[in-house]
Amino acid sequence: MGQASSCWADTAKCINKSEDINGNGNGNGKDLTQTLPDECLIYVLEKLGCHDRNTCSLVCKRWRLLDSKSRNRLSLHALSDISASLLQALLSRFSSVSILSLKCSRKHLSIDNHVLSLIPTLLPSLNKLKLRGCLDVSDDGLIAFSLHHPRFLTKLSFASCGFGVKGLISLLSNCHSLRDLTLKRLRKLDSHNVNTLNFHLRQIQIERLCFKDLHNTRLFIPLLCSSEALKTLVVCRSSGNWDTVLETSLQGRTSSIFEIQMENVHMGDAGLSAISASCPDLQLLYLNRATDCTDSGLNAIAKSCRKLKKLHIDHAGSIGDDGVSAIASKCCQLQELVLMGLPVTLVSLNVLASSCPLLERMALCNTETIGDSEMAFIASKFCALKKLCIKTCPVSDSGIEAVGEGCPKLVKLKVKRCRGVTQKCVSRLKLHRTSLVVSVDAVWPKSFDEQGMLAMVNETETLPMPNTRMHRSTRTDVICSSRSASLLSSNLFGRRPN
Repeated sequence: MGQASSCWADTAKCINKSEDINGNGNGNGKDLTQTLPDECLIYVLEKLGCHDRNTCSLVCKRWRLLDSKSRNRLSLHALSDISASLLQALLSRFSSVSILSLKCSRKHLSIDNHVLSLIPTLLPSLNKLKLRGCLDVSDDGLIAFSLHHPRFLTKLSFASCGFGVKGLISLLSNCHSLRDLTLKRLRKLDSHNVNTLNFHLRQIQIERLCFKDLHNTRLFIPLLCSSEALKTLVVCRSSGNWDTVLETSLQGRTSSIFEIQMENVHMGDAGLSAISASCPDLQLLYLNRATDCTDSGLNAIAKSCRKLKKLHIDHAGSIGDDGVSAIASKCCQLQELVLMGLPVTLVSLNVLASSCPLLERMALCNTETIGDSEMAFIASKFCALKKLCIKTCPVSDSGIEAVGEGCPKLVKLKVKRCRGVTQKCVSRLKLHRTSLVVSVDAVWPKSFDEQGMLAMVNETETLPMPNTRMHRSTRTDVICSSRSASLLSSNLFGRRPN
């Protein structure tokens, strides 16, 4: 909200100290905010950041009360200094909070089991809970927490906490409304022997599972087998043989999973075959550095997962034209395609253009096989394309100009680390297609308006080229990182992550 939001508290104080409406200057001025309905003040408070909102709550009792009633999100430093009485006093003020985040540095003592067990009773409408760095929370704390059977708790996220298998089983057994579970860096969970995990559970209703930086992969086979309603599976930097996990947990049944993200994991064609056999409704598939995947595994996906709409492949094994062509020929509903580090050629591009009429978003990155001829082909054949990203490819001005003359529905073009593309070419493209948003990583002048572009285009002398040395950007460029695929798509095509 900027300065305007931070001035609300000061404005209200000034109104109290100002002259009255008749200008008598007798110091009995009215507080004009008293005429505002509670709904209006609550609407304004909801638009403020945490710091500004805390400041506004100190203005008067009314603002404090409205702030307490309207807050539904609270983030606390979960240090050991937070006693049970302090937490009770704090949460009794914000009793309508539905999203609670408790974070603590692993260098400090965190809240204990008793404090955690009080949260369900103090926040009856709790919907989401996140614990990070709470190493002093053990199995006993999670068991006490789950025995309150929180009715509305649908999302749990744990990172670097101190509980193990018993606490996890208690949560899954007693939190019947749980739909989303995220587990990150749980060392005590990794240290347990797989034989200690015995699920005696009914079919749980979890719809999303996310595992990050975990290493006891076989531990989750019973959990995957019990999650009949599972729709999204995210596995990131978790060691172990995920081929075995997927084959065992998905074997002999049809799953309702429609999104799978596998990043930096040991998975190959056997895992892809298990997915294809059990997930006919698969719509989103992300393979990031799954080094054992080949064209054969992608062929299996193409044969069974005909509803596939989004495919992201980042340096995944030895996948090439054959695998991409198989997907293109069988998955006619494909809308988004991201290929990074894959040697795709005109062969697979031709199949994509002829078989995927709904393809709207495409990114081709880190490959030497995408040049000007391929760009010209894309410009002439991909008529439905709306967003295109080209990164670290041997593309020159002629390729970009071809895209500008073709692709009639293109609204956004992103060109990154293509040294053959000059500023002059981009300037001409912007003038030729004013509705097209062009994003490049070249070094532009600080003030570069339309007149400047006209002068550059009409100039007869050769302009000195800017320094082409790559500058480190302050914004994270997710397209070539190993972060999660949801952030990948949001940064590629200008959308927020779900």
